[in-house]
Amino acid sequence: MKSASTHTQHATARADLARFATTGTLYLSAPEAAELVRRLGLTHCLGRLAEHIRADFLRWADFDKTARVASHSQGGVIELMPVADDHRYSFKYVNGHPGNTRHGLPTVMAFGVLADVDSGAPLFLSELTLTTALRTAAMSALAAQVLARPDSRTMALIGNGAQSEFQALAFRDLVGITSLRVFDVDPAATAKLVFNLQRSGLQVTVCSSTAEAVAGADIVTTVTADKRNALILTPDMIAPGMHLNAVGGDCPGKTELHGDILDTAKVFVEYEPQSRIEGEIQHKPENFAVTELWQVLVGERSGRDSTEQVTVFDSVGFALEDFSALRFMMDSAVRLGLGQRIDLIPRLADPKNLYGSLRPVSLGTSPTHLQPA
Repeated sequence: MKSASTHTQHATARADLARFATTGTLYLSAPEAAELVRRLGLTHCLGRLAEHIRADFLRWADFDKTARVASHSQGGVIELMPVADDHRYSFKYVNGHPGNTRHGLPTVMAFGVLADVDSGAPLFLSELTLTTALRTAAMSALAAQVLARPDSRTMALIGNGAQSEFQALAFRDLVGITSLRVFDVDPAATAKLVFNLQRSGLQVTVCSSTAEAVAGADIVTTVTADKRNALILTPDMIAPGMHLNAVGGDCPGKTELHGDILDTAKVFVEYEPQSRIEGEIQHKPENFAVTELWQVLVGERSGRDSTEQVTVFDSVGFALEDFSALRFMMDSAVRLGLGQRIDLIPRLADPKNLYGSLRPVSLGTSPTHLQPA
């Protein structure tokens, strides 16, 4: 017997497909995505994204999963991230080019599609640059909820670029962080962060080094941009009971943590086959023990085992998180009346007559003049 959740998903899928057949693909632009977040509120969006991610991770076995496909170049990387269940398919196109800011472009840019599995119809096309920052922060906070000490109130934030404010606010709203210790090798990035957080209610302390920022922190979030192996955290900086949220390491050759830290910590990942290629554990042997976070969420494996234990969330970003984010953004856009309906796919009176779409409108698209009288 199918569960009520399965029936609900099926009914939703049918309704979305009927809407597509009538009005086309819903397109949410970058300005409209920002307007969506402004209307709903950032705190609401972070919370709802975390709920969507948790709900999808709880049904981990329902998804057809694969590590993302990456095309590396000297300047960065371009990746495709697909995932699907029985009703929906999604993919994200995303890049990582640290030198982009010299050209007035973001380091990370992304867009994605949510499609109907039964028909292949692209239901939703959306920007995912802003949305990726939101879902990454929500994912970090969700992991910290089950891995960090419940009394954690101080976080060190190493790397103060485009994703830093979202991380800070997600940990404030979803974890209870009240104090932030920040450092970046670029003082301008830190100044930007401090300015943006001046009315956040967080106590922000600007530090002169990573070691100074980490001292006294309950949680350490590293979110640096360089696509190289950089030892952001070393064993001498780590205190018992810390939770490390390693976000910046997300491609082969790029890590932020000294390997000895992993050897003495309990390490958690999103999707192990992908993390073995891209994460902090990429230099570890295949038998190096890790736990996938979904196993903790469903109660199959334990999270933190003691207050003294050091935990590491080796976050690289996984396609299921984007699936969850696209679900949230599409549902919210429909509810708020945001986005435009576009003909991403040709509308044909006769689906077998694609060539007919090239005829002038005045001649029609069907060869009715050739039909016998």
